[in-house]
Amino acid sequence: MYRRHFLLFAGLSVILSIPSAALSSFSYYALFSGLLLQAGSAAAGQALLQAGTVVLYLAGALIAIALTPFFYGAVTYAACESALGRPVTPGGVLSGVLRRYFPLLGYWLLIGVMLVAFCLIPLWIWIWVGWAVVIPAMFIEKLGLGAAMGRSWRLVEGRWWRTFFTLLLMFVIWFVVRTALRAFIVLAQSLLQLVIPTVAALWIAAASSVIVGSLVNPLLQIAIVLIYFDLRVRREALDLFQLAERVSSPQPAQ
Repeated sequence: MYRRHFLLFAGLSVILSIPSAALSSFSYYALFSGLLLQAGSAAAGQALLQAGTVVLYLAGALIAIALTPFFYGAVTYAACESALGRPVTPGGVLSGVLRRYFPLLGYWLLIGVMLVAFCLIPLWIWIWVGWAVVIPAMFIEKLGLGAAMGRSWRLVEGRWWRTFFTLLLMFVIWFVVRTALRAFIVLAQSLLQLVIPTVAALWIAAASSVIVGSLVNPLLQIAIVLIYFDLRVRREALDLFQLAERVSSPQPAQ
């Protein structure tokens, strides 16, 4: 699926990662500038830089939160449409995510709050796996946030361990591929330092690392969509239902 729609999936993921890449590059800039000012004992300049850094970080965090539904929903929506055999276009993806913007935002904010509030990570993992297919349920079955959470929980129920190990395997694959791609970034950074200043090479490497890493993110999102369909096939015989629909639909005249 990723290979068939590579330009669309990779393009969406890369474009939506640009704000994070800019924030990562700025982090290196702020750190380097702060060290220089600290070495020069410029207290006023250092305080001004710190204030500006906080403001920019807050602005970056707000932008990242606002784009979260697109970052996690765009590729998932495209994968859902592809799995159903429907045409996938950038405009269709944008409108599909916008229709579910606030439920998607609420879902990821809830996941984030739970991660911070729960001291027991295993409890958070248990709940998150139960809600693993919330987003595909939203798009395919056109459900709201609460209904999609209940739907995901019922689909995963009785197949929690299978779903968990499938997700774990995909995270391992994602991590290995992401690490391999970042190794090329480290090599490129070493070569860049030979021709441009070190700090500039660090900025470029930081931004490039985020963008290159985003090429791997669709693997997880596509996997979650396929897990959703797999659960429905095993629990509801979805493939038989689709076959019956196809057979019962009127055939064009020869």
